[in-house]
Amino acid sequence: MTGGGISEFARSFRGVELILLVFASVLVTCALVLVEAEQNQHLSPQLLYLGLGYLGLFVGVHFVVRASAPHADPLMLPTVALLNGLGLIMIHRLDLAWDLRAAQSGNPGQSVNALRQLAWTALAAALLAVVLVKVGNHRVLSRYSYLCGVGGLALLLIPGVLPASVSEVNGAKLWLRLGQLSIQPGEFAKILIIVFTASFLVAKRELFQGAGRRVLRMDLPRGRDLGPLVVAWVLSIGVLALERELGASLLIFGVVLMMLYVATSRISWLLIGLVFFGVGCVVAFQAFGHVRDRVHTWLDPSADYNGGGYQVSQALFGLGTGGMGGTGLGAGHPELVPLANADFIFSSIGEELGLFGVSAILVLYLLLVMRGLKTALLCRDPFGTLLASGLSFTVGLQMFIVVGGVTNLIPLTGLTTPFLSYGGSSLLANYVLVGLLLRISDAAYQARSGPPPRARAPLASAATQVVATRRPVWRRIRGA
Repeated sequence: MTGGGISEFARSFRGVELILLVFASVLVTCALVLVEAEQNQHLSPQLLYLGLGYLGLFVGVHFVVRASAPHADPLMLPTVALLNGLGLIMIHRLDLAWDLRAAQSGNPGQSVNALRQLAWTALAAALLAVVLVKVGNHRVLSRYSYLCGVGGLALLLIPGVLPASVSEVNGAKLWLRLGQLSIQPGEFAKILIIVFTASFLVAKRELFQGAGRRVLRMDLPRGRDLGPLVVAWVLSIGVLALERELGASLLIFGVVLMMLYVATSRISWLLIGLVFFGVGCVVAFQAFGHVRDRVHTWLDPSADYNGGGYQVSQALFGLGTGGMGGTGLGAGHPELVPLANADFIFSSIGEELGLFGVSAILVLYLLLVMRGLKTALLCRDPFGTLLASGLSFTVGLQMFIVVGGVTNLIPLTGLTTPFLSYGGSSLLANYVLVGLLLRISDAAYQARSGPPPRARAPLASAATQVVATRRPVWRRIRGA
């Protein structure tokens, strides 16, 4: 141990984290300079506020992590900071483009989405700090599992049962509008549902490990063990029906299915889940008109170019324009895509940074997911393992759904890109997710960095001693 009660192991972790945070801050600030130089041919005072605010914010979070979770993974926070910064760059770039278009049309104005995003980032970082300070041990969350389950279900379904005037935006009933403030409860519901699922699977692990029929060298689960999967399937269909949101349904079902697989290590759960998924797709296509519209747009976006296919078509044009290296920051026209700073921010980045840029961003997401999964492997308690696995897989699956929709690989959904997209609800929820992962990783790495086990002498050189032993109990009973 060193001064301050922090081990050398933890001190090295925090040193690496601080260096990477400074690097991320410098990279984001340089990118902001390039954007303003390309768009305005001069630098505005707002740039100074964004750059310094970004640096100070994450340095402050670093010191909170150093004090409350010194053994936490050193790569998670810098990765999140860089992703958040890249989103801030693109949001600021789109603000400048919209201001220019407004000036050309005779309606001068100033878009402040970037400053608002920085304010949301500050609030999200404060919430992350609260999670680290208040949740001293992730196992405490298992005590409130059923409360989390009920709360997550309520947050998920409330927008669907409320009038469209207070919950519907762009055809999806996902929001709660309270005056000028709008929040998306489903972003927080996914975390609560993951906490409940992890605790439930740990408490009922013997139930799911029971052997059923063996078919093609696979142990199929018993019929009564399919309850959680059926509940997740029904919940996904219910969300699809009430809220007309395809992305949240896919996310909930996929995460629960993967956590079942992690808890049981049985490939049969994945196969049964795919069967449920296929049946759900058929039911949704036949029962819901908005799903059919999404599928038809997916099959041929240009068929309704001026209608439902306009957004996807413009995004594909932008990605094609970007090519391999992109048009350069500030040199493209991503503002032509509706919701370019929110649902379609990935296509905006792809146009100006090209395939190389989006590949680097996907590598950052992959790094975040892999560090979360490594935390799950190092964690010594089943609840922490399942919780870290569920939280990590949520980020990975959400990115697949978002990128698949933007590139027309799968039907378009309404999910936002974690840490990149403009909006407060997504940022707040995802920073809570990262805070929980940091807390779990702190416990996992702290256990790993503890004192090594006492060395034992080799068996060949160990001293031997002859002792008298009693006969085993079963021999005495049988009179052997």
